[in-house]
Amino acid sequence: MSKLSRQSLFLTFLLQFLLQLPWSSHALKQSEPPTKLYIVYLGERRHDDADLVTASHHDMLASVLGSKEAALESIVYSYRYSFSGFAARLTKTQASIIRGLPDVVSVRENHIHQLHTSRSWDFLGMDYRQPNGLLAKAKYGEDIIIGVLDTGITPESPSFTDDGYGPPPSKWKGICQVGPSFEAKSCNRKLIGARWYIDDDTLSSMSKNEILSPRDVEGHGTHTASTAGGNIVHNASILGLATGTVRGGAPRARVAMYKICWSGSGCSAAVQLKALDDAVYDGVDVLSLSLGSPLEDLGTLHVVAKGIPVVYSAGNDGPIAQTVENSSPWLLTVAAATMDRSFPVVITLGDNHKFVAQSFVLSRQTTSQLSEIQVFEGDDCNADNINSTVKGKTVFCFGTKLDPEPDINSIIKVTGEKGGTGVIMPKYNTDTLLQDSPLTLPIPFVVVDYEIAYRIYQYYTNENDGTAKVKISLTQTTIGKVTAPKVAAFSSRGPSSIYPGVIKPDIAAVGVTILAAAPKDFIDLGIPYHFESGTSMACPHVSGIVAVLKSLHPEWSPAALKSAIMTTALTYDNNGMPIKANGRVEKIADPFDYGAGFINPNMAADPGLIYDISASDYLKFFNCMGGLGSGDNCTTVKGSLADLNLPSIAIPNLKTFQVATRTVTNVGQANAVYKAFLQPPVGIEMAVEPPVLVFSKDRKVQSFKVTFKVTRRPIQGDYRFGSLAWHDGGNHWVRIPIAVRIVIEEIYSKIS
Repeated sequence: MSKLSRQSLFLTFLLQFLLQLPWSSHALKQSEPPTKLYIVYLGERRHDDADLVTASHHDMLASVLGSKEAALESIVYSYRYSFSGFAARLTKTQASIIRGLPDVVSVRENHIHQLHTSRSWDFLGMDYRQPNGLLAKAKYGEDIIIGVLDTGITPESPSFTDDGYGPPPSKWKGICQVGPSFEAKSCNRKLIGARWYIDDDTLSSMSKNEILSPRDVEGHGTHTASTAGGNIVHNASILGLATGTVRGGAPRARVAMYKICWSGSGCSAAVQLKALDDAVYDGVDVLSLSLGSPLEDLGTLHVVAKGIPVVYSAGNDGPIAQTVENSSPWLLTVAAATMDRSFPVVITLGDNHKFVAQSFVLSRQTTSQLSEIQVFEGDDCNADNINSTVKGKTVFCFGTKLDPEPDINSIIKVTGEKGGTGVIMPKYNTDTLLQDSPLTLPIPFVVVDYEIAYRIYQYYTNENDGTAKVKISLTQTTIGKVTAPKVAAFSSRGPSSIYPGVIKPDIAAVGVTILAAAPKDFIDLGIPYHFESGTSMACPHVSGIVAVLKSLHPEWSPAALKSAIMTTALTYDNNGMPIKANGRVEKIADPFDYGAGFINPNMAADPGLIYDISASDYLKFFNCMGGLGSGDNCTTVKGSLADLNLPSIAIPNLKTFQVATRTVTNVGQANAVYKAFLQPPVGIEMAVEPPVLVFSKDRKVQSFKVTFKVTRRPIQGDYRFGSLAWHDGGNHWVRIPIAVRIVIEEIYSKIS
């Protein structure tokens, strides 16, 4: 035997030996290129048969990975009902190869989305007790199926009992996917379907408390689902606060939960696409998603093309500009606003001066006795500086808006541990604070505005003998005594960074201190309903209203429903003044705060005119953009975005003049005459041609042109706002918002 042969034999033996060692498999795998989850988007389906669509995905993967076996091991999800695509675990090189294949529109790495009422529906004017009201006319959303993509659901909640319901609608194809703490009987004739989805990345990072089933651990999904389509439940409250009747916007709708979000790990984009695809197959009528990311959601256009409205939350990164998420023009994107319910507490000083603030103070947290004030100023207000000297005293943190935000939770925790009786602190608003957390605190925590804070501080400094004292009352619930709505400070703002030619958000709805269904651990404590705030809470309010409108007008497209909601929105508050937007400095709200305005469901049911858009229109304007369109669609000449028939007009780069075309359809009285009323943006001359639209039984659709001409050049970077309204001389005011930015030099930023 030659030396080379003996060497080869030895190496073969050595390799076989190494492969038998317990660590060998792991060691060899370490040298393999790492794989990640990628989403491969292929656009429209090329087969009506879903099985053939999936087979084509396997074939594509096999052509790159070398075998059908490798393809089956790699693929995680096949998207096959509303569009074509798949999610698979691939190396960077494999993803690059697939990206170059002929039929592939886009390949991108998976990303994680984040989760972004006893009074709210009455504030919106949807009184369930009115026999001739909107809800009664729409049969309370009877048999409309609302699909919710969220953290799961709590089937034990009274909001989802099925008393008085018949079988699910015959078109329903969904399932009740079981798992721990969620049996087949957890679904019923109200909660007609539940699915759960998870991938390896989510599984590895999720909370230990999570349950691999549709069971809701966080409570977010239970809250949003009950807000959109929960039953009518009387005498609901949380620890005696906000007592009243809770219900969903469409209380007789059916609910289907798609659990895609997991505590500790968020919401996988690949998982979300699979849930959207399944929801189309299952037969949902409306989709509600209180989540998002800065990127677009591929596939949502195909869902809308199937006639299913998709409602998203705008995000909670306000009041900073360009933070709005979910800004694709076919989506209905919702901002959050306040309502006219408040939770006042009275702060009484030792000299008997009284101030009113908002907080949740319960009897177990406070006494009626005055306690001494101990002040911590500016940076000194932190947990490290709070010691036993606060025993029996109320801690008062005094600072300005320019001071860094203190760690509120640590300060309250330490104050309570050291025997303090409460904490008072200034903030510019309470939009994010009035949730469940203050109810669980061992001592009262009260937020005041900076004027009240200064007066308390002034009182403290005048009491040189150290006898400054304060008393905090119990919380009351009041209705109608505060100005509302106001855009919440946390609500994300436009303009959209992805589509600056589209005004986003589209609409605002109530999303602050919303009382809705709670998860099981709350129910076990005797608290079936609880507070949450966020655009996540505003979104299902609109989803519920869309369900009601769809019940009333089943022939309307998603674009028509969106148009009806936007063109009838309110821009004035309950005092008849322009709606304001909360922030460090309160201001009059503009379209980048609330889109068309605050939702007005009763008027949306009868909008007069609608701005309709077909799926083919979207592809005409967005072919090949953001992974949309494929094949012949990409050869279509892309139209001007200003001409997409949206119920708004945004021109981010007006130099001299520009013309936008719109088409309206009369859905009101057959014979009607509408006249144009213009509010031009400052420095812009607007004209509408024709200025009068005459409709008849034979002429239901008419187009018009809006011309924008620069008359005065303001400082570079400023947007100006206006509106165009069509009025029929009666109850119909069909108003759309307008945002225009005059451009002098292209090189400058579009945000001032």
